[in-house]
Amino acid sequence: MKKLNIFVIAIALLFGLTATTQAQITEKPEYGKFAITGATIHTVTNGTIENGVILIENDTIAYVGNNIRVTGDYKRIDAIGKHVYPGFIDGWSGLGLVEISAVAVTVDDAEVGQFNPHMYAFTAFNPHSASIPVTRVSGVTTVLAKPRSGSISGKAAVMDLWGYSPDSMAVKKSGALVMNLPSSSGGGWWDNRSDEEIKKQYDRQIKEINDFIAKASFYNEMMEAFEADPAGKTRPDHDPRMEAMREVLNGDVPVVITANDKVEILDAIEWAEGHEGMNFILAGVREGWRVAEEIAEAEIGVLTTTLYTPSRDYDNYQRPYQNPGLMAEAGVKVAIVSDDTENSRNTAFEAGYAAAYGMGTDEALKAVTINPAELFGVADKIGSLEEGKQANLFISDGDPFEPLTNIEQVFIKGYKIPMQSRHTQLFDEFLDRDAVNK
Repeated sequence: MKKLNIFVIAIALLFGLTATTQAQITEKPEYGKFAITGATIHTVTNGTIENGVILIENDTIAYVGNNIRVTGDYKRIDAIGKHVYPGFIDGWSGLGLVEISAVAVTVDDAEVGQFNPHMYAFTAFNPHSASIPVTRVSGVTTVLAKPRSGSISGKAAVMDLWGYSPDSMAVKKSGALVMNLPSSSGGGWWDNRSDEEIKKQYDRQIKEINDFIAKASFYNEMMEAFEADPAGKTRPDHDPRMEAMREVLNGDVPVVITANDKVEILDAIEWAEGHEGMNFILAGVREGWRVAEEIAEAEIGVLTTTLYTPSRDYDNYQRPYQNPGLMAEAGVKVAIVSDDTENSRNTAFEAGYAAAYGMGTDEALKAVTINPAELFGVADKIGSLEEGKQANLFISDGDPFEPLTNIEQVFIKGYKIPMQSRHTQLFDEFLDRDAVNK
């Protein structure tokens, strides 16, 4: 009975918070034709434009430059002295899949079983999560919502942070396959297995993964042969798990492998090299600076953070901040991410640390915009300010990597988003508490 009461209270809090959040966002999004004028425009891919103009027509950027006459059918936004950036992309997040991590029924990012390539995070994404408005008003307009658990967790989804349904928010429903390789270096000081036991378990788990991929490859070959010429052939029996692997085996959908220490990274690279035709990305990569040349040579992109402590006592405290820059300097395509749910909003600050510790502002900006867009195959839609791309952008009063900078306006798919969230509501509520109490 006690467990039931806790469950009921948690659910009431969850839906009460969500309902309150949605109900108190009183502003309605605006949509149509907008002209942002007088701004410093950071296009990412085509340099910086001073005193520039961006024209937005419905969901599309219609013009970026500074030599155009703005007609009266555009709603003008005076941005003199302001800056315009592409919306930031958090390429490794649990946003939309987890609401209250301590309450199991609100955690929808894990499935039972070891091999679930046919499970799509997109189907579990909650567009009414209270964390979404908090994130988007901070300048993060898109996330990769990732599943976890098992050897193959499922498909992560590239999701915009405005909409009333997963369908309306999806940039790419099948953004990446999430895979967890075993570790050959053991589980740390608490792991009392012998080296022989660790290697035996590692080899067994790797064999299970390789066998699954070999089976999927055989299925794919059968399907390709049938589709090329079905005459006189029996169609192979449909297998949803094998079918979901086809776009992965063909390289259309990347595989993200979590690997943090040096040994894990090198093991992942070696394993990936044995699977030609597939497209790989490494996540975590906390010791990437130790093997940056090897990662670059393998032509594998990375998703990494900066706000963590070094894994080895003798490492300099600056290494986490320097890690993205050192990998980028070696030629690795780096995307800086939050690897979080509630703190997806801090993606800009993760990049700010990297910028300050060697990466530089320009490269750090790419690491939260065009780089993740390219890694997940959506650079034709988002990641930079270019004509024809989706209108995901924000206006700020300064450098968005600086904590004191204010994000003043956000556009997602051309919608001028209400700058309200649970955080702004609480700020207003406590700011006025003295007036309420009198």
